[in-house]
Amino acid sequence: MTSREKALAIARAAEAKKAGDVVVLDMEGITLIADYFVICHGQNAIHVRAIADGVEEDLAEKGQVPSHREGYDAARWVLVDFDDVVLHVFLAAEREYYALERLWGDARRLELEALPEG
Repeated sequence: MTSREKALAIARAAEAKKAGDVVVLDMEGITLIADYFVICHGQNAIHVRAIADGVEEDLAEKGQVPSHREGYDAARWVLVDFDDVVLHVFLAAEREYYALERLWGDARRLELEALPEG
């Protein structure tokens, strides 16, 4: 599975859990942290955890397991590190405050609606 395919699989798994405003940022050439960031939000802490859990379960079925997870207990900003792709699941207010899409404004966005189902 390529980094791009993994990022899209993560985005679709998040959408399946009704994550809000799922965005995929192409980070290649911008940072060494990851090739892609997938950013989304949940309505409350339970929803944030459900999104993170759902993504992990879906990706595990595809043979992809995260190397690290942070923020799960507080569930204000859960980061799930799949090495070349990092999932950020926020509470809506936290997402607005940290504004990763603005911070990494040079990153190209992948348009999920225009992509075929993988």
